[in-house]
Amino acid sequence: MNPLITSAFDLPDRLSPKADPTLIAGDEQHFAAIAESLEQAIAELSDRLDAERRAPGGSGREAMDRDVEIHRLTGRLRALRRFGWDLCLGHIVSADNPEPVYIGRLGLTDSAGRRLLLDWRTPAAEPFFAATHANPMGLASRRRYRWTRGRISDYWDEVFNADGLEGHAALDDQSAFIASLGSNRSARMRDVLATIQADQDAIIRAGSRGALVVDGGPGTGKTVVALHRSAYLLYSDPRLGHRRGGVLFVGPHQPYLVYVADVLPSLGEEGVRTCTLRNLVAEGAGAAIETDPDVARLKSSANMVKAIERAVSIYEEPPAEGMTVTTHWSDIWLSAEDWAEAFEAPEPGTPHNEARDQIWEELVTILMDKHDDEDVPPDLFRRSLLQDRELVGTLNRAWPLLEAADLVGDLWTVPAYLRMCAPWLSPDDVRKLRREDAQAWTVSDLPLLDAARQRLGDPEASRRSHRQRAAVAAQREEMSRVIDHLIETDDSEMQVMSMLRGQDLQDSLVDETALAGTDPDVLAGPFAHIVVDEAQELTDAEWQMLLLRCPSRSFTIVGDRAQARHGFTESWQERLERIGLDRIDVASLSVNYRTPEEVMAEAEPVIRAVLPDANVPTSIRSSGIPVVHGSVSDLDSILDTWLAAHANGIACVIGAGGIGDGTFRATSRVRSLTPELSKGLEFDLVVLIDPEAFGNGIEGAVDRYVAMTRATQQLVILTSS
Repeated sequence: MNPLITSAFDLPDRLSPKADPTLIAGDEQHFAAIAESLEQAIAELSDRLDAERRAPGGSGREAMDRDVEIHRLTGRLRALRRFGWDLCLGHIVSADNPEPVYIGRLGLTDSAGRRLLLDWRTPAAEPFFAATHANPMGLASRRRYRWTRGRISDYWDEVFNADGLEGHAALDDQSAFIASLGSNRSARMRDVLATIQADQDAIIRAGSRGALVVDGGPGTGKTVVALHRSAYLLYSDPRLGHRRGGVLFVGPHQPYLVYVADVLPSLGEEGVRTCTLRNLVAEGAGAAIETDPDVARLKSSANMVKAIERAVSIYEEPPAEGMTVTTHWSDIWLSAEDWAEAFEAPEPGTPHNEARDQIWEELVTILMDKHDDEDVPPDLFRRSLLQDRELVGTLNRAWPLLEAADLVGDLWTVPAYLRMCAPWLSPDDVRKLRREDAQAWTVSDLPLLDAARQRLGDPEASRRSHRQRAAVAAQREEMSRVIDHLIETDDSEMQVMSMLRGQDLQDSLVDETALAGTDPDVLAGPFAHIVVDEAQELTDAEWQMLLLRCPSRSFTIVGDRAQARHGFTESWQERLERIGLDRIDVASLSVNYRTPEEVMAEAEPVIRAVLPDANVPTSIRSSGIPVVHGSVSDLDSILDTWLAAHANGIACVIGAGGIGDGTFRATSRVRSLTPELSKGLEFDLVVLIDPEAFGNGIEGAVDRYVAMTRATQQLVILTSS
């Protein structure tokens, strides 16, 4: 906050009546207290953070707790520094208490313990979002602020009874709110917390058990609900905390993640992991779109994911014949029954590559039990077994270490292997799935690669474990030699060095983390809750990627069946039960806050032509700007005219491929996207280029509908002919 600015209000001249001191003096006084408390809180948090960082690191749980506290303090400090007065969203006045209660992005208390801001996620703050004239929830009035560059550029009051009229501005509450919805967009989604509506808030605050589907057409605020629900659940539900797995937010594509990147931090929550489905698999970044729709359809089946289990099990068959194992002391017979017993040693669910070490240890135990000489040290016996090339080679063939990419690649290049793993495929299906380059990965391969990697585990884990044990053993051996030397040369009266013989002290001197391995995959899960936006696009196989990461089956599923590019003829209940979810609730959003009536009047017939029962929402505002039709040759002049007339805002040119004659270049204020990549985004001006070229049938109609409904103010449709 600029110390030279003494007022939080910066109302334009046209709103001068709202600047009347009788209307805002109480707010000004409260904002002054917020500013003072905020400055004090930042100073105190900075001191506490510095103290934690200077404190000894400790070890084990103590070190973990210290790291968690540093992370918590850093996040809180970053959130407080991000805002000033605009931490405050507005205030509510109850019918039985005239003292306003101010609602904030975060809670804030002054030095005397007086509550200055109530965190928006608390139950007591719910009426600020959920109260309606039909159900005022005990409120007399509500005031919401509109912040621009850290100061209030407008506010609007709502009253719920006659007593609430006193001390409030003119009662054009809803028109002021609706006008705010049509404000200029930016390259990043702005925080809309202050304008959350009752229907949206009810979904945000719904419980986390089971799967909640948020179904709604364009502009109904599905993405807003999904993001705010993520922050709310982490705050309100202890079962979803970061130590319990946390929340994963899955978006449709990378431009979408960039667009919404600022929203969660602005809500005081920086612990939510965000990704696309491509990000879940290492090969995702370079994967191409499957060009053959039949191949894409075959790979999208959940059965193909199940085929991975069969593909791995082929490499988990114990040897059918026994063998003689040679050690330095004797020869030992290892029967086929012994092999079978060893192969049953891994616990169910143990990844294939990690299970191999457990099988080896079981073989060592079986052979030790058969060995007559009890004086042989186990470590020497184990080393001797490792030198038996036939034993090691037989284990390597019967239970080899496997790479996910090799396993899936073999399915597409070895027809006999594919037929064995997926016997339901017809010969024609097997032929279609065959390709020359085993690892020419497509997006349709990603669920299979993910399933294989989850089932196999890391093939390097065993090797790293062996290297780590060897490194620690070498340290212990070296430490023992050093201790022997120190004791031999200790001529002190108390023979202090003999204390080094103690096992506990020796353990503390050995670095058990030597060669500890690579960083864990933070997107591997498990997560306590997963939020999926644009979920109507997910195939059955892609759903398996998410189910693997959420054993609790706690999901928020956000989408619109009418925006499914490949059709969505089932109900949400039918689709989700088929892929393995139960306890499914569906909540619908039917009010379009984003798209003006003029645009929806043009877009609705497009989708109804192919989906008569589409959930087309009702727009609550009008821009007064008709949809314009013209020629592609007019593109530059249309953009130049719009940019000259609008100092702020973002435009987007949406086309199926190349734009116009190829001379168009995107800028910071004019984006260029395909219909698919525009999904989930919004722009002040949308210019469609040759929408009929988007394709035929459902896919083409959905792409046109999605592209048209990205507009918040104006839509222009240009054709080449």
